[in-house]
Amino acid sequence: MKSLKKSLVHALSMSMLIGLSTNSFAELVVNHGSGATSQTKTWSTADAKQYFNEDDDDLEPSPKGSTHINTSIRSGSAQSGAASGQVFDTHYSSNAPAISAGSALVMDAHTGEVLYSKNSNMARPIASITKLMTAVVTADARLNMSEEITLQQIDFDGPKKASSSLRVGDKMNRAEVLLVALMKSENPAAAALARTYPGGKPAFVAAMNAKARQLGMNSTRYYESTGLDSRNVSSARDLSILVSEASKYGVIRQFSSTPHYDFNLGYRVLRSNNTNALVRNGGWNINLSKTGFINEAGRCVVMHTTINSRPAVVVLLGEPSTQSRNSDATNLLTWLNNLPKRI
Repeated sequence: MKSLKKSLVHALSMSMLIGLSTNSFAELVVNHGSGATSQTKTWSTADAKQYFNEDDDDLEPSPKGSTHINTSIRSGSAQSGAASGQVFDTHYSSNAPAISAGSALVMDAHTGEVLYSKNSNMARPIASITKLMTAVVTADARLNMSEEITLQQIDFDGPKKASSSLRVGDKMNRAEVLLVALMKSENPAAAALARTYPGGKPAFVAAMNAKARQLGMNSTRYYESTGLDSRNVSSARDLSILVSEASKYGVIRQFSSTPHYDFNLGYRVLRSNNTNALVRNGGWNINLSKTGFINEAGRCVVMHTTINSRPAVVVLLGEPSTQSRNSDATNLLTWLNNLPKRI
């Protein structure tokens, strides 16, 4: 038993070092040796410390300056634009599928070239896409991820009522709280991450907005950590920058792309699925994912994917339904797969 646990911990730490690994977090841990049937896993203090608090280069993004958006047309010789935080506009979408989203963007994550754009500079409510910045701020703080967090009533008292499978009094360590916030988009979990941040929610929200300014996300404003507040706004262009940044964090890639996970809360098991059907179904190589919905925002999704050897960012905001969001995302990924490779 000890040797199995040791091998699981080793697999967790190795997955951080691999980068964009072909094995998901769920495959390495939840489904270890069990095929497609998920197993209940209890995160121990040792697990959380090993996975988050090691001095891994992959957890801390490489330092860089502020992002500057260049709206001019970029030539075919663009190199590493996204890596330097730049987004370049080209109009390569004449044969792209028609989509229902209010705003959209598809970007080559290596060059920064915009392959598809629709109202991409329009600031609009982003719902739970907010939680991607919540995860970045949490990871940047390098807090003790094995620290136990008890959910309080205040974590459920958001700006509007939302359903949740969590309950007041549930206990998880910070690793599990981050996982359930990213994978299942649980609002009380995101609220608890802000509440337990040094300085509390005010400091957390200030850090969110400071990070947005650092990245050059000039259309973006955050008021809280869950996305239930419709004043949390961003543009598809800004979110493509955030997705590129967040994809540098191994923990965010792994947790946001976990298809299924069973949380052992001691007195009950919380069986959870990823909110993105494309992640659950496993038909695409999705490295990072986050969905969102409130009435003001419509259905939203952001993804970092690798298709036909091309790393790409896909952003869809303001979809009228979950079905249209999934359909548009699938059609854009299929279109992206048929684009010629850049030489």
